[in-house]
This record gives sequence, C-alpha cells and structure tokens, in this order.
Amino acid sequence: MDYALIMAGGSGTRLWPLSRKGMPKQLLPLVHGKTLLQLAFERACTLVDPSRIIVCAGRNHTDAIIDQLPGLDEQNLLAEPVGRDSLAAITWSTATIRARDEDAVVAILGADHVISPVSVFTRTLTKALVLARTDPQALVTCGVVPTSPHTGYGYLQLGEVRQEGVFQVERFAEKPNLATAESYLAQGGWWWNSGMFCFRATTFLDQVQFFAPSVAQGIAVIIDSPELIDEIYPQLTKISVDYAVMEPVSQGRSEATIMTVGLDAQWADVGSFPALAEHLAQDQENALEGPVVTLKAERNLIINRSSQGRLVAVCGTADLIIVEDDDVTLVCSKDQAESIKELVEMARLQGERYV
Repeated sequence: MDYALIMAGGSGTRLWPLSRKGMPKQLLPLVHGKTLLQLAFERACTLVDPSRIIVCAGRNHTDAIIDQLPGLDEQNLLAEPVGRDSLAAITWSTATIRARDEDAVVAILGADHVISPVSVFTRTLTKALVLARTDPQALVTCGVVPTSPHTGYGYLQLGEVRQEGVFQVERFAEKPNLATAESYLAQGGWWWNSGMFCFRATTFLDQVQFFAPSVAQGIAVIIDSPELIDEIYPQLTKISVDYAVMEPVSQGRSEATIMTVGLDAQWADVGSFPALAEHLAQDQENALEGPVVTLKAERNLIINRSSQGRLVAVCGTADLIIVEDDDVTLVCSKDQAESIKELVEMARLQGERYV
C-alpha cells in the first residue's frame, strides 16, 4: 500500500528568532493562520488515508504535534531522541513502515513547504507513487521548474526522457551561488530539488545497506529492539539522504536509478525569510506582519511578534529583514539571509534562552 512520511524534524535556524529550539518553524502559524506542519498533513491526506501518514520529528516536539494534528494516529508519530539529519530519520521511518507492510511504497514529504494548488501536488505525487510501484529499482523525486536563480534550493540536472514528463536525474547539485544558479537557468535542463521522494520501502533500504551499512545496521537493531533507540540512534552517522544515497545512485554507482517528475505548481520551501515574505501581507512596498508603520521604506520584510504591545517603525530603509520578538530583535540585509544560521550560533553564546 501507499504511505506518506512527513519529515518534521528541522530546526529552522534561518527563520530565527521566530523559529526556536523549543518551537521550530514547522510548528509556527506562518501561513494563513496555519502551521506548515498542518498544511503538510492536509496535503498528505489527499494522497493516502490518515492511518497511513507517518510523522517523524524531535521527541521534545511530540506534545505540540499531537495538539496540532488531531487526525494523526499517535502510533504513527516517530520521535527522534536527537536529530541525525535526514538519512537516519528517513531510514528509521521507512524501516518502521516496512515492518508493518513489506510491499509499502512511501512518499517522503517536507513539513516546511507551501504548495498551490494542492490538486497539482496530489496529481504529481500520485504519478510518482505509481512510478515507484511499477519500477522496483526507481527512486523518484519531484522537481520544480525554477522561476528564478534561487540560491536557497538544491538543483537536479535532467537527463534522458523516460516517458512524458519523467526524466532520469543526471546529477544533484547543492545550493549554488548566484552566478551558478544563473548559469543553470541559462542552460536549461535544471530543476529545483523539492526534497520530495517516492520509492518502494525495500528499494530504498537496500540502497542504504549498500551505501551506508552502519546506518542500516543500527536502524535494524532499533526495529528489532526499540528500547535501544536512545543508545543507538545518537551514534548513527549524521548525513543527508541526498549525500548518502541520492547522489551516488544518480552517478550510476548501484543498480537503482533516480527519476524525476515535474511539479507544475507554485512551490516554496519556507526555509528563509525571503521565502516567507511571499506569503505575508504587503503594503505598497514592503512585506509586513504585526504592528508596523513605514515611511520611505521599500522592499523590506518586517515582522513584529512582540507580545508587549510594541510598535515597529521603519523609515528610509530598503532590502532589510527586521524581526521583533519578545527577547530578540533581528536586523539583516536580505542578501545576507543565509547567514542567519551563523548569527544563531553567536546568539547562543549570549545564552541558550535566545535560541
């Protein structure tokens, strides 16, 4: 049967100080009064029955997730004792699903996406699930035709046409600099990597066994002896699924293949403030949220979530990110948005309460 796995373990440091260790971005009401996790669950419900939706997240966020997703079966909430990047999380979750259903086909979904219209998402992911079911060696990704030279997304290089709208993936590319991203658009044949995948559970786990045997073996022990998870999980190699499995498979280093289907929809990975700005209210020149006034200011993103009744007043600025929270004020130029992760580590030195 088909299953949906929602990956909800990210820390969201590029949306700090809104996103914090105790309440990361996917649990914040960022879009139309809903959290990104709630939107992801609603989309997953268009693919499979809610009883076959799995959420993998950090253990310290389980109470919030249960509150936000009343339709989620609590036995389908997998709580990581620590974060070990996407390979460990996807392998553990996929192995858990296969233990319930040896013939499972799994759609890997992000908890930080905004996709419109949902009907296109449903049609595309259904197509990807069918491809994964009919081709035992296929790991299927969903690619998005780029609309700009975005430096915050990974990219897929398209290869041979397999069928209408389906391509073999020649190469995965990590987040590029601006010049490289511009060259991708000029060349054509490059799509954004949405981070969504579909595959047979057994096919994926075979690839993990081949490329990352220590992770596969550790997860196998956890599946057989769940009480050992706190001992074993923190020792698993911390690496992304792209680096560990998807990239080497695309290089022809195993019998599996990477295919991609195009997601012809408005898609955004809301992992940074520039991405979030597209979903906020606009005055004539700025993206705004909360009590804010502006004068002679343009192209700014200004968010005021202070609970102290403070007003944020901005004059004579352009291309800034300004975020006011109860205990942190962030001011950052838009072109430095990717550096906020480094700023978080500097803030940590001032006290854990700030992060």
